[in-house]
This record gives sequence, structure tokens and C-alpha cells, in this order.
Amino acid sequence: MQLSFDQLKSMVVFSQVVRYGSLSSASKHLGISRAVVSYHIKRLEKLLDVKLLNRSTRSMSLTDEGKQYYESCRRIADEAEEANRHIENMKQEPEGTIKITCSVNLGTRVVVPLLSQFMCIYSRIKIDLTLTDEVVNIVHEGVDIAIRGGPLEDSELKAVRLATMKTYICAAPSYLNKHGVPRAPEDLSEYSWVYYNQLPKHVLLSKKGRQYNVSMSGVITTNNAVARTSFVESGVGLGRIPEYDAAPGIDSGKLEIVLADYELPSIDFYCVFSAGATSSKKVSLLVDYLKEHVRHGN
Repeated sequence: MQLSFDQLKSMVVFSQVVRYGSLSSASKHLGISRAVVSYHIKRLEKLLDVKLLNRSTRSMSLTDEGKQYYESCRRIADEAEEANRHIENMKQEPEGTIKITCSVNLGTRVVVPLLSQFMCIYSRIKIDLTLTDEVVNIVHEGVDIAIRGGPLEDSELKAVRLATMKTYICAAPSYLNKHGVPRAPEDLSEYSWVYYNQLPKHVLLSKKGRQYNVSMSGVITTNNAVARTSFVESGVGLGRIPEYDAAPGIDSGKLEIVLADYELPSIDFYCVFSAGATSSKKVSLLVDYLKEHVRHGN
């Protein structure tokens, strides 16, 4: 069977459908409609006279023939992407779009100012930034870089630690005036908390080698770090808040640190990316820039 240019396009589309897990995700990554993606898959199956995918309204899986064929298609797509990266890296000035995802408050307070500075240096690079407190599947969503707090769970991804930041227990002065100031970790369970549900519902404190594990209870739960801090500043309860988020409130007098002589676990922030992402010059430059400037706070 002679390979045609149209079949080559369909092979690349097929590889992206498998890589991103669905026709819709592949169409988003490729910049074509879902109907066109479906057309390429059907045409490829008709040309090969074999079924490549088992599809239903809710799931998709590879047939045995599809698994074998995918490996060849994947290599072709990977080689094409690598060829593009080589050309990009040969240019004197890097260009193109970098797609980034980051949590809302870290992005607003730390990452956005640094991206603005980065783009002043590399004016031909474009940034596509999504701020969300949800963990994004960067492979399926076609994201180049995710900036996350906490340990890396997906072993197929790579990570570079950007910085380690302290966390504090904070409250508004109005709340402490009304309910009193906690004097020891044991007191914390008697107070109302603003619970940020992206973190465990307990807080660990330590002092002089001794640890205290305190459960949090309260009437407010949120999945958004901005809302968490705003609730605490308004005086409805205690909150566990990262240094970068707490600092403006502490400086302005809206927040006070509770039990400042006790230590809480710090948060490690990572730049997370797929294994081949940093072979792109523009992505590699941004990772190095963030690593240098987040760590030193400028």
C-alpha cells in the first residue's frame, strides 16, 4: 500500500486522539473541528480495512490492531514535532505560544508579574495563561507548563522546584478581638476555620521537636484560595494561608499571624511539564527564568 499525504495527515490525527484521550481533546489541540477528527479516523479505518478504536458515547479504547498502529503513528507525530522544535531553536529569537496553568492566587501575586517581565525580554513569545485552583491534566489539555504546589504524583511528568514558601495560621484582628487569641495548638480546635478544600482538613504545627496535629472545623469551605483569604480577612475565622498570599494582608493590618512561634509545613512550588517540553527553546527559557526569579522573589 502506497502512503499518501492524506493518509499521513490521518495518522497524525489518530496519534493525537490516542494521546489526548478523546476526539474532542484532540480537535482542541489540533485546532480543527471534532467532525474533521472523526472523519480522519473513519477514513483511516476504511483505508486499512481494520478497526482502530472501540468507541461509545462515554469511552474510547484501542483495539489490538490500533495499539500496534498507534506506536508507528506516535513516532511519526513525535518526529514532526521534534523537527519543528529544532527549527525553532535555530532561530536567534524564540517565538510562539507557551500555554501555562497555575493556581489563582499564586498566579496573580507571583507568576503574572514575572511573565510580564519575561515577555519584555522575549517580545516574540506569546503567553496563554489559565488560572485555576483545579489540577489540570497538562497532557490532555495541551499545556506546556503547570505551576503547582505539593509533590509530583504523575511519574510521566517532569518537575523543577521553583521555591519553598512558608505557610501561616492567620486571622483578622476583629476575629481575635471577639474570640480571643489562641495561646497553644490545643486551643485551635475551639476556633472556627475557613477551610480550603484543596488541602487536608487538619494542620500540623511543630516547636522544639514536638508536633501537634489539629483538626479544622468551621462553617465555610471553599475551593478557591482568593475566597479563602477574603473570608479570613473579613473576620469569620482562622485560615491556613501561604506566605505570598498572607503577606499583603499582614502588611496592611488586615491579618495577624496566630501562634507565630510555631512552624507549619512549607509548600514546595514546582514547574511541571511533559518529558519533551523543555526541548523547545521558548519553554526551556521560561522554566529557567521562573526557577531563578520565583526563588529570589524578583
